[in-house]
Amino acid sequence: MTQEDILAEFRASKALLEGHFLLSSGRHSAHYLQCARILMDPMRASRMASAMIAGLPRELRSEIDVVVSPAMGGVIIGHEAGRALGVEAMFLERPEGVFHLRRGFALTKGQKVLMVEDVVTTGLSSREAITAIQAEGGEVVAATSLVDRSAGSVELPVPFHPLIAINFPSFADDEVPEELAEIAITKPGSRSV
Repeated sequence: MTQEDILAEFRASKALLEGHFLLSSGRHSAHYLQCARILMDPMRASRMASAMIAGLPRELRSEIDVVVSPAMGGVIIGHEAGRALGVEAMFLERPEGVFHLRRGFALTKGQKVLMVEDVVTTGLSSREAITAIQAEGGEVVAATSLVDRSAGSVELPVPFHPLIAINFPSFADDEVPEELAEIAITKPGSRSV
């Protein structure tokens, strides 16, 4: 898939929203990518995951034992990435504020993990998920996501291979432009800030 093909999928699923959004990172933006909408069509989710996995280096794909994703946003794309790789997929939860495996999920020591997210903005959730996977005994060999909102500026402790990198500006509370501040804030994400 080309970058334009990927954006066409977001537009077709009405997953590219405009307004004033408070992102899970705590930053404000005039654009929001609602990956849940793009993933609600199982065939589209499968196409996106297949393209995401195809974008990984071949030698990396061959060493992945399992996919682990942070809940909530990473569950569906993580599952589809596991399907594309032919490996199991599990997810992390944080009911007490810290990610960990539940529901009988477990990693064996040294198991090679691909950490899969839907959207990465600042990388905070990704870094927290990587730390949790390591604490559970897994070795995170790489991370991927449908979207890198940082357009390549995010720093993760493992190689990061997003399907698409987009630079929609985001703003701290004290940086919000006046025209954006005049629009009512919507908080569409799954995590409270």
